Amino acid sequence: MHVMILGAGVVGTTSAWFLRQAGFEVTVVDRQTAAGMETSFANGGQISVGQAEPWANPEAPRKILRWLGREDAPLLFRLRADAAQWRWGLRFLAECRIGRSHLHAQQLVRLGLESRTQLGLLRQQLGLEYDQQTRGILAFFEDAKEFRAAANTVDWMTEQGCPRYTVSAQQAIDIEPALAPFLPKLVGGVYTEADESGDAHRFTQVLAQHCTAAGVRWQFDTEIKQIHYQHGRITSVSGLHGNCAQQWQADAYVVALGSYSPRLLRPIGLKLPIYPVKGYSITLPVGEDKNAPFISLTDEARKLVFSRLGGRLRVAGTAELNGYNMVLNPTRLKAIEQRTFELFPGLRNVSAITHWTGLRPATPNNIPLIGRTMFDNLYLNTGHGTLGWTMSCGSARLLTDVLLGERTGINSAR
Repeated sequence: MHVMILGAGVVGTTSAWFLRQAGFEVTVVDRQTAAGMETSFANGGQISVGQAEPWANPEAPRKILRWLGREDAPLLFRLRADAAQWRWGLRFLAECRIGRSHLHAQQLVRLGLESRTQLGLLRQQLGLEYDQQTRGILAFFEDAKEFRAAANTVDWMTEQGCPRYTVSAQQAIDIEPALAPFLPKLVGGVYTEADESGDAHRFTQVLAQHCTAAGVRWQFDTEIKQIHYQHGRITSVSGLHGNCAQQWQADAYVVALGSYSPRLLRPIGLKLPIYPVKGYSITLPVGEDKNAPFISLTDEARKLVFSRLGGRLRVAGTAELNGYNMVLNPTRLKAIEQRTFELFPGLRNVSAITHWTGLRPATPNNIPLIGRTMFDNLYLNTGHGTLGWTMSCGSARLLTDVLLGERTGINSAR
């Protein structure tokens, strides 16, 4: 069976690898010049199963109200005359009920654990190098109430198969000495020793090379414009390769276009509950500077993550609902820089900081869409929000099992 994957980010590329290993003929189509050039390009770098918790939780509405009107808020709703944004927002609020939030957290942890296992096997099998660190992830707190709330989830998360434990402020410094200047403000932390970090872009490009060696075909510089169907089946896709209009056929199709998946599928009657959530990152060249952290960190107060990627420090986070706007907001970038230097004052003299923004494909409940659609030969692997890197290998494994008829998907659109 010939499977065409639309999208060559970390989710599309891992899907290509797992499908090819299962014996499928695979072609990947993407508008960029190489794999991993959009949302996977400069994300936060964390494989964070321990923090695979839905944004939609009972505390979210209160926090959103508190942040309204703040240009540098961790979560910024920039209200627009956009029906899709309002529908998504209302569904998000509905998912904040405690029962719903608890159920979704269980699903996210299960998929995250499967994904982390598959990533480890893949790394061992292929000898992949992508500036990975297997030292765990430390979430740190400066608000006692938020720390207590996080501590209350530790036992539950451990019961789900993801051991976490609380640490004192001094123990947090022992785990990551670079946090020492911030010790007076720290109240404690939560450490997930089995979590990891690494450069998603580098991973995607290295895995794409292995895909090619295994027989996967790539068609870059190609923008899919339309999906054609007849009698409940997709017959072809058409678009532009360079400036030339073309049409392509396969036996099955997988949409892994992230935030752009709804735009492509809406004309054929599939209304995906996905909205683009804009995130920002900065990358600092730090070399071997001990003022920069080596353990991957999560700043719970500002919703930022810090990952050491070789000789670079990646700082990423914040969420902005502003449609498909890709303009870099200097206020939000400045806030990330200021927080970085507040935590790690020894980095203030670092120059040549790189700024980036990308669109995360978020569903209201944070559960991705993986599996069949109402069309017999059209499948989804999209909607991973901030957890695309964390869940990429597990999602690809699940998708492959769906195509083999061994499992059903999750949150599938039918």
